[in-house]
Amino acid sequence: MDLKTFGLLCDLLRTDGRLKNDGLVTVEDQVCMFLHMLAHHVKNRTIRNRFVRSGKTISRYFNSVLQGILRLQGSLLRVPEPVGDNCTDHRWKWFKNCLGALDGTYIKVRVTETEKSRYRTRKGEIATNVLAVCSRDMQFIFVLPGWEGSASDSRVLRDAITRPNGLRVPTGYYYLVDGGYTNGEGFLAPYRGTRREMSRDPLEYEINEIEETENVIEGDMVGTIGASDEWTTWRNDLAFQMYNEWQGNANN
Repeated sequence: MDLKTFGLLCDLLRTDGRLKNDGLVTVEDQVCMFLHMLAHHVKNRTIRNRFVRSGKTISRYFNSVLQGILRLQGSLLRVPEPVGDNCTDHRWKWFKNCLGALDGTYIKVRVTETEKSRYRTRKGEIATNVLAVCSRDMQFIFVLPGWEGSASDSRVLRDAITRPNGLRVPTGYYYLVDGGYTNGEGFLAPYRGTRREMSRDPLEYEINEIEETENVIEGDMVGTIGASDEWTTWRNDLAFQMYNEWQGNANN
């Protein structure tokens, strides 16, 4: 984490996280101890020696910062907004009811020797597989950390939608995913083994503005991941419509 990001996090914890200086210990010191413990996977004893604080004090600050982080949910996580019928953005107008996109990412971690095999990725790195769900303007909607690097993206997603406080995908809505996931209800994946004919993917353009839409109405949620004939037919129809428009524009 660079200094700018660290400063922004501390400011957020002061304002929205209600974290305060405690005597001679500043918010920056508290956050630094918290991040050091998480990033290096060290015990209270190590932090106590490094920052010259008692074990009881370290524990109190860790829990204080953790509570502050939890209070930042409203500031750090966005409520998903679907693409509306009146969307005119050429990058998103085809994806009616799309809530955003999701993917897994690897973050390197330190674990014990006995656990390294579980956390070793296909590239041989020791990491955790983190599921990140973002809105169209790249704001986080949901994050699920903690899975071993050896776990597949589909397995992590399956866990996310079955948790009591996990990812919620209302029936009739969906997220864009890559080819590593199953194309099924709630998750629109691209075709596998096909060649991209367009010179540039429409989703690679920088997103400058997002139309305001109403929040998703609560209802039945997608609870499983699996392909279906209905969903496959819908994807085929969508791809056919997009191709026809692209071909028409190319001929003009």
